[in-house]
Amino acid sequence: MKYEAFKNKVWLATPTMHGEEMKYVQQAYDTNWMSTVGENINEVEKQICGFVGCKYAVGLSCGTSALHLAVKLAGVKPGDNVFCTDMTFSATVNPVLYEKANPIFIDTEYDTWNMDPAALEKAFELYPDTRVVIVANLYGTPAKMEELCAIARKHNAILIEDAAESLGATYKGRQTGTFGDYNAISFNGNKIITGSSGGMLLTDDLEAANKARKWSTQSRENAPWYQHEEVGYNYRMSNVIAGVIRGQLPYLGDHVARKKAIYTRYKEGFRDLPVTMNPYDPETMEPNFWLSCMLIDRDAMCPQVRDDARGLYVSEKGKTCPTEILETLAAYNAEGRPIWKPMHMQPIFRMHPFITREGNGRGRTNAYIAGEGADVGADIFARGLCLPSDIKMTAEEQDKIIEIIRACFD
Repeated sequence: MKYEAFKNKVWLATPTMHGEEMKYVQQAYDTNWMSTVGENINEVEKQICGFVGCKYAVGLSCGTSALHLAVKLAGVKPGDNVFCTDMTFSATVNPVLYEKANPIFIDTEYDTWNMDPAALEKAFELYPDTRVVIVANLYGTPAKMEELCAIARKHNAILIEDAAESLGATYKGRQTGTFGDYNAISFNGNKIITGSSGGMLLTDDLEAANKARKWSTQSRENAPWYQHEEVGYNYRMSNVIAGVIRGQLPYLGDHVARKKAIYTRYKEGFRDLPVTMNPYDPETMEPNFWLSCMLIDRDAMCPQVRDDARGLYVSEKGKTCPTEILETLAAYNAEGRPIWKPMHMQPIFRMHPFITREGNGRGRTNAYIAGEGADVGADIFARGLCLPSDIKMTAEEQDKIIEIIRACFD
């Protein structure tokens, strides 16, 4: 190939700082509010409520802590079943295990790569006593929230929205992070805006917000000494971290616009290749385009196999696979990543139920090859990959990445 490796690595997604962050961090330092109280926390909670459109926000140490408190607020007890998005990062599901409950994984649909409403309805037929559903918005694309919320209401279930990846995305004009009874967002270092860490629980329920705030500060009771009557957690957001987030918030719209430009440039650059980009319905949703991803057509896939740690492929003229593309990008000093491996395929979760729109999906992980439509998540994992999506990547660097990927199909 004619190109040399990138001198400076092109990353998947890294923080983009603007300078204002240090003003608020310095303010925390100068006023000596360095712990879990202070103006930065108060202001960030207020601004997120105003932007997203929820009544209450509780600043926490990370998105996972927000999800954990959401699971507790939903009343999940040991042994309970909880329906969970299958194609997601494990942080969506781990809080269910913290409470010693049983995650049941709901298959993905091709329209958004999110939870399939038809599979969720089937899951309620099979497990009618389930009362909690956790829905994640993969890579910043909203799930079909209207349908999923209606199904949850029909079955008297609480819905938790994991909007960790989708801050700034909208579904039918409404911000994600507002569709669930309890919702979680993240400010992790690779997210659309960052505090280096941090997250928030969002809700319209004052009592729930107050409970979460109490639990997050070790469940201290209102007494002149440390009084504790229930289990608590050290989950509250730091005022220093909140300062970074406060400096990032004015740039959220800019970050989304730049992410969308990256997605659009990839889509145009691949227009004549046998691939599609991660999909969304422009009539109902506007993603935040956090990560741009591609899916290789089945008939353009060269042979590829994966175990739990490695991927191997056989090169074939005119065809490629995610393993080949990712290895090629790495050779040129660019970072891509496989699609999130579905939870039902993870060793820790392989014995848990997995529900497709046709019923129990166990034992059918290759059914999609025969065109049966089962296990959509396994299909997307096999054929998909995440592309370098860092907003500091230049147009020239992205054009070079496009050419590198195009050459893999030669």
